[in-house]
Amino acid sequence: MTERELFFRYLGLPSHQPLGLEIDHAEGIYIYDASGKKYLDLVSGISVNNLGHRHPAVIRAIEDQLKKYLHLNVYGEFIQSPQVKLAQKLVSVLPDNLDSVFLVNSGSEAIEGAMKLAKRYTGRTEVVAFHNAYHGSTQGALSILGNEILKNAFRPLIPDIRFLEFNNFRDLEKISEKTACVVSETIQAEAGIILPEQGFLESLHARCKKTGTLLIIDDVQMGFGRTGKLFSFEHFNFVPDILVLAKAMGGGMPVGAFIASKEIMDTLADHPELGHITTFGGHPVCCAAALANLEVLLSDDLIFQAEKKGAILEEQISSHPMIKNIRRKGLILGIEVNDAGKRNKLTEILLKNGIIIDWFLFHPCTFRIAPPLTITEEECRSACNLVLKSLNEI
Repeated sequence: MTERELFFRYLGLPSHQPLGLEIDHAEGIYIYDASGKKYLDLVSGISVNNLGHRHPAVIRAIEDQLKKYLHLNVYGEFIQSPQVKLAQKLVSVLPDNLDSVFLVNSGSEAIEGAMKLAKRYTGRTEVVAFHNAYHGSTQGALSILGNEILKNAFRPLIPDIRFLEFNNFRDLEKISEKTACVVSETIQAEAGIILPEQGFLESLHARCKKTGTLLIIDDVQMGFGRTGKLFSFEHFNFVPDILVLAKAMGGGMPVGAFIASKEIMDTLADHPELGHITTFGGHPVCCAAALANLEVLLSDDLIFQAEKKGAILEEQISSHPMIKNIRRKGLILGIEVNDAGKRNKLTEILLKNGIIIDWFLFHPCTFRIAPPLTITEEECRSACNLVLKSLNEI
């Protein structure tokens, strides 16, 4: 059997129609298939590879840690240098109230931990989320996913969940003294890059403060420089009570975190003890990669450049007659086409022309462009030419 046949025979797959590219290797902003064809990765593994594929600093950090140790014991038992250094570095670039880091394996697990922490700290049960929000696929994360189609088959889910409309100021009054937490993105990603209206997030924060509700910001997709700030909430005039990170955090390695104040986080350590545990969370190799990834982002000028590079992409693509609208923040764009029926054909043509894009879950006529932050301005222009060429071929 070929690898393609083995792929479809033995792997559990979430879709009957995957892209099915057979990958040989990847480097920088490019992915190469088994035939040697080069593809420009315009989605960064869904906002994971913000430094591109196999960044030298990340590879060095992984190699150095491989010489020392891999897994040792369940998270939180042994003092491990990669975990300590990563947590210290994260706290150093965050507001004062975000000074305690719980390391996990993924964004979904970080959401689960954050929800548990909010319930434990407040003693409340109600969780508020937003329609068209995406926070992961585990049972807790699925419970606050704001799209019924993806979760109805898995009910019953966690009870006491309330959904509000994003950007609806009047809906904020539904947050009450019964609400343990509100989970929100700053920019709704899978809804097609829906930006908050002026003052909405600040009003959300104020309502949470008034009701004693914890505000959890899911920065899984927008964090680590994607929006032109290290963390997306920095664009707005508030600080969350709990911050959730993953995806680009690891430089291509699987790692996530939920971050809160020491006072809040310490409630997971008693009544009951071991309130949240993980075997592989904070894996030393992943933490070493994450630390190197963060240090590159902080030392290079990539975050500052994200806005200009995103503007180049938006300006060149927006004039095409097939483009209905572009919504953008930094170097992530939601590009809405005027004919959703052509999405499969467009994906096929883009792949033929060596371009990898992706469509948003809850906005079927909008595709994502979120290249590595390491892409150059000239490469942005070349990417635009290929995208425009593909649109013309439709």
